[in-house]
Amino acid sequence: QRPRLRPALLALAGLGAVGAGVVLVSAFDPAGRFSFVSENIAEIAGGAGLTVNEIIVRGQQNTPRELIRAAIGTRHGDPLLAFSPAQAKARLESIAWIESAEVQRNLSGNITVTITERKPFAIWQHNGEFAVVDRDGRVVSADTLDAFGPLPLLVGDGAHRLGAALYDALKQEPEVQRRVQALVLVGERRWNLRLHNGTDVLLPEAHEGVAVKRLAELQRSSALMDRPLAAIDLRLPDRLVVRQLPAPEPEPQRGTAQRRSGRG
Repeated sequence: QRPRLRPALLALAGLGAVGAGVVLVSAFDPAGRFSFVSENIAEIAGGAGLTVNEIIVRGQQNTPRELIRAAIGTRHGDPLLAFSPAQAKARLESIAWIESAEVQRNLSGNITVTITERKPFAIWQHNGEFAVVDRDGRVVSADTLDAFGPLPLLVGDGAHRLGAALYDALKQEPEVQRRVQALVLVGERRWNLRLHNGTDVLLPEAHEGVAVKRLAELQRSSALMDRPLAAIDLRLPDRLVVRQLPAPEPEPQRGTAQRRSGRG
């Protein structure tokens, strides 16, 4: 008794014959008069049973599912050979959250998508607007800013691209880091640290790591960051300049003179 071939194998055999025919026609038809044959291969395959059976997505955490579905561009029951893994990969990697994507298609009808997402690193404040960025400064989301837990705040033009190095220096000095509210880039070249108590710490250009260590030593020796100061200037390596808060204005005195009503 001759073994029975499964429909998918019969479809492959038929497609092989069609493919061979396309090659032969192409050889004798340079003008492309029969190019419609190759364009209909996917439709023929769908009619023979080669359709999308299941789409499996791995690695999704923050990327909206509807964006992933739209980027994949196919659904259950569509012709399998009409789906291009390369084109789907390109569309997926154009999504801000997605760093890389791998797309595989097999003849059982399954499409497997594995994505690697960018990691939320900081919140960037720029021109009054806020966005979540990764370590490289790429904006990944402008919504649900509080959905990722506490993130460092970067302020100013270019701060999203340059903040990672300063953040790493702060992580080496936890007593400094926990007092910092924001990392403010001044003129796209130099950083200030805005402390939770309102003090601004002015750091030298290109020597932020050394200045952060110096600030930690000053905190250990004199609790400098706990004082009510307007600014701590560390831009000069051999000098410390502190600026006091302006003295509060005296409250206006109440008049003590009172009108006395006359008798009569």
